[in-house]
Amino acid sequence: MTERWIQTISQKALLSLLYEVSASPKPGLVDRFNQGAHKDMDFFTFMASSAALSNYFNDCAAEGLKYAGQNPQELFQALRSLGMDAEKSMFEATDNVNTHKGLVFSLGIICAAASCCMTENETKMVTTDTICEKVSFMTQGLCLRELTYMNKSDALTYGEKLYQKYGLRGIRGEVESGFPTVRKYSLPELKKLKSMKTLHLNDILVQVLLHLMAVNEDTNIVARHDLETLEFVHHKAIKVLDLGGIMTPKGLQMTHEMDREFIDRNISPGGSADLLAVTVMFDLLSQ
Repeated sequence: MTERWIQTISQKALLSLLYEVSASPKPGLVDRFNQGAHKDMDFFTFMASSAALSNYFNDCAAEGLKYAGQNPQELFQALRSLGMDAEKSMFEATDNVNTHKGLVFSLGIICAAASCCMTENETKMVTTDTICEKVSFMTQGLCLRELTYMNKSDALTYGEKLYQKYGLRGIRGEVESGFPTVRKYSLPELKKLKSMKTLHLNDILVQVLLHLMAVNEDTNIVARHDLETLEFVHHKAIKVLDLGGIMTPKGLQMTHEMDREFIDRNISPGGSADLLAVTVMFDLLSQ
């Protein structure tokens, strides 16, 4: 595998971040139109954060190359220090605002898994399923170690608190299971909409986000609010999709109304936004 493959993977990860934040309107989320339900970040904060992470994705892809044919769990361990450094770079670039912590985790793992699979199979054409299987092997036992058998009472992260309270496994569970929500819901929808060849990429991405919001157990929403609010978001997303989503005048109008309502109620479907970026990444890797 050449240096160019590593560069290609990292560029696609960076593009996934940029596409996700640029898609507009995204109810309750930072986009080109407004700050969503966030007082401490805007579109330009995400630009700064994305730029700060570009080298990190390159390093993750390079690490995957090194561990080809070896124990995938050792590759995952090797990524941890890279991830911690990337988070520091993100916080420095954003003045201590958490823009991309979830995607440092998930996209970093995908970059490493993709380069590892490409090297092992001696081809750039590896399927999403192959990459996701590698991701699962890399993170096997993660939820058991970090959530089920967690042995600490103070300084719990949001994810740890939500697992203790509701049993939600969040992004850890999604990653360890090989991104089932993405593979079952959002990626097929993205590919279907793209195949129509008549829709603008922005509209496709917003529509895919709505599909994610309708099904995703978004721990970002639950952390700010509760399970009832998560159900409310599911219901709203299903309702707007029933109207045709962003593709119809009524659906688009309701999407804008959702945005205003989510901002008023301080609802941010950040977990679904992260999965949108992951969906884009898998689509770009399949090209």
